[in-house]
Amino acid sequence: MEFKIPVRKNKKLKTLMDRINADQELFQIWKCANVNAVDRSGISDHGEVHIRIVANAALRIVRLLVKGDIEPSVVTHHKMTSEDAELIVVLAACLHDTGISVHRDHHERYSLFISFRKARELLEEIYDEPDLTTMVSETLHAVIAHDAKEKCLTIEAGVLKVADSIDMTQGRSRIPFETGQVNIHSVSAQAVDDVNIKKGENKPVCIEVKLANSAGIFQVDELLRNKLRNSPIKPFVEVIATIEGETERRLFDSYSM
Repeated sequence: MEFKIPVRKNKKLKTLMDRINADQELFQIWKCANVNAVDRSGISDHGEVHIRIVANAALRIVRLLVKGDIEPSVVTHHKMTSEDAELIVVLAACLHDTGISVHRDHHERYSLFISFRKARELLEEIYDEPDLTTMVSETLHAVIAHDAKEKCLTIEAGVLKVADSIDMTQGRSRIPFETGQVNIHSVSAQAVDDVNIKKGENKPVCIEVKLANSAGIFQVDELLRNKLRNSPIKPFVEVIATIEGETERRLFDSYSM
């Protein structure tokens, strides 16, 4: 399946997408990561589908921030462009969970030693030095900082952290839980119907979460809020959670202890 994102007029991003789609090793790393996540650990998808969702969300967020006059860190500190920032968030999204192919625990750090080589390989025909090293460094920072507890030092890292938490619709929770168990994690994961990223009325970015049941607020509060709290894009993002319909959907029949 081809990896697709809306590249628009960003020629460097188009080249990166072509190189990613030609990289069989990267696709296999995603598959191995998902085997460790789903088949061996019993948690939600962390493979190719998750990568696609996060990459598209990150690209959407960074473009809305730029449209809202928020300058990416690679522009502020390295005098590069907002188009370069798009490559950083997309490539970081593609690499952020590669460490799960080694182990789910501490995967952010395992992702670093996989991502260093892969980032240089994918970017070396797009950038010359010293910009190549700058782009790799900025990408690696976003990879390590997608951990909810890790402090983000760049706008781009903050974008990835938040984009990672957005993949939570209809059971695709980023909060690990054992499948088949009835608890607040499993019930709330089923309660998120849709997540939409759009221009905010008062801030550059609005994340609109549509819930089928009020239990879904646990996902918003525990996952999205925690990641947003440790992100430098927090002042520029508004989150709106709504329950659709006049009655809530029943998510399980009974519960006993």
